[in-house]
Amino acid sequence: MKLSSEISIAVSKGRIFDEFITLLKKIKVDLKNSNDLNSRKLILQTSIKKLSLVIVRATDVPTFVYNGAVDFGVVGMDTLVENDELDFYTPLDLKISKCRMILAANDKNKKILSSSIIATKYVKAAQQYLKKNGKQAQIIKLYGSMELAPILGMSDFIVDLVDTGQTLKENGLIEIENLFDVSSHMIVNKSSMKLKHDDVWCIINELENIIQAKK
Repeated sequence: MKLSSEISIAVSKGRIFDEFITLLKKIKVDLKNSNDLNSRKLILQTSIKKLSLVIVRATDVPTFVYNGAVDFGVVGMDTLVENDELDFYTPLDLKISKCRMILAANDKNKKILSSSIIATKYVKAAQQYLKKNGKQAQIIKLYGSMELAPILGMSDFIVDLVDTGQTLKENGLIEIENLFDVSSHMIVNKSSMKLKHDDVWCIINELENIIQAKK
């Protein structure tokens, strides 16, 4: 892969980063310095000249892309839903870091009423679910430990991301409904798509070919 323009990709450390690096290796892209994996550097050079990775918080990836600080971002659908007011292209589902956004409670027969309270970090996901189903409820925003809210009587339901669902089970909660499946997507700044068109599509097409080959 040869690039004519400087290209930067924002990605968060953790599961998304690890699985994205694995994907990049399949298109013969690796970190220029393997020691960077364990460093505190925020800009990592790759083995491809002019291609770099920028380490940011997952929730900030859409903002960096929207404002043109980076060309690409790798971000979960959960974060995209919560940032739906920002405008950028979403050309590719990378099909990595898969999980689910779910509604859970401590009773599988519990129904959402107008007096119900939902605790969640994902306010817009909860709002969209309520609107889609013609329901109303109070939403309390939390930043973590959602499972505690029903246990301590602060909410009737939670909306949260789950992978295996083991944390729910260990805290006596039951999945009521799957709101939507989550995976990580490539997002692209609109100006970058226009001004760096060939390089942007070179990267997208390389990744898409690998993803298609995995089917």
